[in-house]
Amino acid sequence: MFFDAGNTLLRMNYAVIAAELARHGVRVSPEDVQRAEWRARVRVDDEVFSHGQPDASTESRSSVSRYLRYLLEGLGVTDEATVVTLAEWRRTYNLPIGVWNTADPQAQESLALVRRAGLRAAVISNSNGSVRSILSTLGLVSGLDFVLDSSEVGVEKPDPKIFELALAQARLAPAEVAYLGDLYSVDVRGARAAGMRPVLLDPGGHWGTRDCPMASDLLSAVRLILSWR
Repeated sequence: MFFDAGNTLLRMNYAVIAAELARHGVRVSPEDVQRAEWRARVRVDDEVFSHGQPDASTESRSSVSRYLRYLLEGLGVTDEATVVTLAEWRRTYNLPIGVWNTADPQAQESLALVRRAGLRAAVISNSNGSVRSILSTLGLVSGLDFVLDSSEVGVEKPDPKIFELALAQARLAPAEVAYLGDLYSVDVRGARAAGMRPVLLDPGGHWGTRDCPMASDLLSAVRLILSWR
C-alpha cells in the first residue's frame, strides 16, 4: 500500500495558520481552516492540475500561492493586503518544512494496520526534499519501507514514472499495489496511469462523483483497500 504524504499521512498545521490570521484581525478556528482547506484542494485541482497548465506542479510557487488564496477565500479573507501578507508568512515559516508539520491523527494506526495485514507500506510524495525528515520527526518512518521524494528522484506526480520507481524499489507489479492520496488529478490519475488502484481521500465530501473509490478518512481508506484482498 503506497501513500501520499501531504493531506494524507501529514496534515497542514491548521492551528498555526489560525493563530497567524488572528494576528491580522481574522478570527477563525483551526477547524474552520481545515474545512476551508478541504474545499481549496478540490478547487486547485479542478482549476489548475486537471488542465495540465505549465505551472501545474504542486511544488511551484504559483500553484502553492493559488492554493493558499483559495483557502483564505474559503475563510472569507479576500483583502489583498492580508492575502499577500499571509503568503509571505507562509514562504518563510518553519523552513524547509513549512506548515506541513503535523501527523494525521490516524496515521500511526493506519500504518500499523497495514503492517498487521502483512502488507508493505511506502510514501510517494511531491516534496522539496523534506518529507522524509518530517515523517521521521513525527515517528512515521518506522512504519514505512521507503519514502520517494519527487525533488530527490527528479520526477513528480502525476507522471507515472515516479510510481514506477516505487514499484521497482518494492519489487511489486502494479496490480499488487493500491495508492492513497488527496488530489484527483495528481494522485488518482498518476497512480492509475502506472497501473495501480487508487483511492481518493474526501474528508469534506467536496469531490462529488469521481471515477474512483473514495474514503472520508485515512483509516476508512486503509480498511477499504484491505477489503479488496
